[in-house]
Amino acid sequence: MTPHTPVTADETTVLADLTEMLGRLMADEYGLDDVEIGPHTTFNRDLELESIDLVTLAGLLQERYGDRVNFAEFLAGMEFDEIIELTVGRLVEYVVAGLKTAEAS
Repeated sequence: MTPHTPVTADETTVLADLTEMLGRLMADEYGLDDVEIGPHTTFNRDLELESIDLVTLAGLLQERYGDRVNFAEFLAGMEFDEIIELTVGRLVEYVVAGLKTAEAS
């Protein structure tokens, strides 16, 4: 499955995409619509996301990037402490790498 819109594999675009997704998630789930999100923002400590929120985010990533980005697989390769400390910037790097790999294929 590929998304309907072309996706550029650069960190600025992916960060903007993730910021928009997380902003929507925070507004829908918690009524927060003015959350500051940047590369150093942590999912657990800063955004206080629950595991169900990460499942929702995985769905949003799948919707946007298709099979080129597998968030569940990304998390499965981490230790618990790494997941707790996961930053938006690290996810951006993973998404960009996945998109570049897909472009090269």
